[in-house]
Amino acid sequence: MIIDINMHHLPEDLFENEEILDGFLRSAPRGFGEIVRLGTTESGKRQLIVEKPKGYQNLNNVEVDYSLEAKLKAMDEAGVDIAIMRVPVYQEWLDLETCKIVNDNAADLCRRSGGRLYATACLPPWGGKKNLYELERCIKELGMVGVQVACHYGQLYLDDEAFKPYLKALNEMDVPVIVHHTPLPVHWQSLYEYKNLRRELGRIIDQATALGRELFSGMFDEFPNLRFIHTMFGGNWFANQDLLIPKKGKKKEEILRLDMNEGERITKYLKNNVFYDMTHPASWGKEQVECAIKVSGADHLLFGTTFPVFYNWMSEGVKFIKSLDITEEERELIKSKNAIRLFNLPVSEDAK
Repeated sequence: MIIDINMHHLPEDLFENEEILDGFLRSAPRGFGEIVRLGTTESGKRQLIVEKPKGYQNLNNVEVDYSLEAKLKAMDEAGVDIAIMRVPVYQEWLDLETCKIVNDNAADLCRRSGGRLYATACLPPWGGKKNLYELERCIKELGMVGVQVACHYGQLYLDDEAFKPYLKALNEMDVPVIVHHTPLPVHWQSLYEYKNLRRELGRIIDQATALGRELFSGMFDEFPNLRFIHTMFGGNWFANQDLLIPKKGKKKEEILRLDMNEGERITKYLKNNVFYDMTHPASWGKEQVECAIKVSGADHLLFGTTFPVFYNWMSEGVKFIKSLDITEEERELIKSKNAIRLFNLPVSEDAK
């Protein structure tokens, strides 16, 4: 069994439904430089375009890519059995009423998919009765298997006090949390001019910053049931973790320029609270992914494709996972077993 935990979701009627299209277009915080506009592709299809700053595109969502038929067709062609949906990027600023429409459509897609699609709840992260009621509705009534958050909101990362009421509720409900990247980190000005730096490195830096703040803030001591699944390998966290939690040497130093006392605490969080979405793994390279598996452990990595950003990322990703020089046990964990365990998916015992 192969489970894709990173399939993007937008309402199927987004481009025809004026109410929801207006919600997507008008909720973007232009005061912070986030611009969402309508455009067309060269073939004439309509698309939503996210820019930051104006004139520099960070996200393009094309009509028809988000239909149930498009999703199932791509899954069949690639050999993906189950996919878990989330809203890309827009979750950072969507208002509650728009989120409700998004969630209702996601639940409808799941019902119509014959058990092949599951969804994560999309809602504002600020606590408050109305927001938390939508969280309960999504989990208890709509049957969603987790929630999604952006790795930062405006200039605030998730370790900020503003998110504590929401994190407290998630901790008590014990549901998995997908932490999706945003197009650019809070401080983005040195990245935007070059397309690949803006559209790839920007996401990596944002994820690494978000995860680092979560780990060093100690938030997982306050909320020990939180299970965060970070995209983009957590911003390549496997390459940074030993550097950022150095061990004490035998010789006494005149000045300790780094905190040498964080290792045990951070290692505990990485084991119990932090997991990684591989995010179109074929793009990263075989040696890099095998290194991530060796450092982070196959039980902490989940297969994800970011469909439909590139259609090929799904088919190439499935082939890539099968080509890795890892044990079959590790491969099964990455392909499906971690997702089944973390999201408590109701699949057959044979699949497990």
